[in-house]
Amino acid sequence: MFLNIIELAQSLGVEESEVEGWIRNDNLPHLLERGRLLFDRALVVDWAASRGMAAKVGFLAPAQSKISGGARLETMLRAGGIRRDVPAAGVPGIFAEIVTQLPGATPPVRQMLQQRLRASDGISWAAVGGGLALPHLRTPVALGRDAGVLAILLLRDPLALPEPDEQPVTRLVFFVAPSPRAHLELLAQLSTALSVGGLRRLIEQGSDGEIFTAVAAVENLGRKESRE
Repeated sequence: MFLNIIELAQSLGVEESEVEGWIRNDNLPHLLERGRLLFDRALVVDWAASRGMAAKVGFLAPAQSKISGGARLETMLRAGGIRRDVPAAGVPGIFAEIVTQLPGATPPVRQMLQQRLRASDGISWAAVGGGLALPHLRTPVALGRDAGVLAILLLRDPLALPEPDEQPVTRLVFFVAPSPRAHLELLAQLSTALSVGGLRRLIEQGSDGEIFTAVAAVENLGRKESRE
């Protein structure tokens, strides 16, 4: 789950300028997407707790279950694959190829998704820092339970994208979620794993098998947290 700056400020009972100061001076975790500040609820909860801060309203309430109503993460990644040494110019074509192979989707649905990918504003590029970005459809779609796909692209040369930490974007984690709810949950879960977990290191240095295992562990952790 992501919060915007207004929701976060309200949740912690402060002005928006205070939140901006935390970003500059106190390493408040955040994403920058098309000029908008977004905050991963799970990361903000940990950050606030480490400073003895408590939420004043419910935006930072305990999260619900992860990736409900959708395919397993590891299964989604095996469907989309891990692509290495990809030229930046070839990224749009690979996204289109992934969509044509989307499990559980009919040809008309795949055609619709390709049209959205080709639109000038069809993709959001959520940069998470460290040379990583999470490209995804700007408008989530309802595809059916088993229609999700996840792919990792390791680029030969950097993409011309905003760099939140001055590290050129050379690694992409692209996904199409099976439902709008799963889309938001997946975006939050992956951004957290890439920000604080071992998945980032394995994407840079690990084998395909190690990456598949790490992705499965991300989902298992989410399920464990939802039961506690």
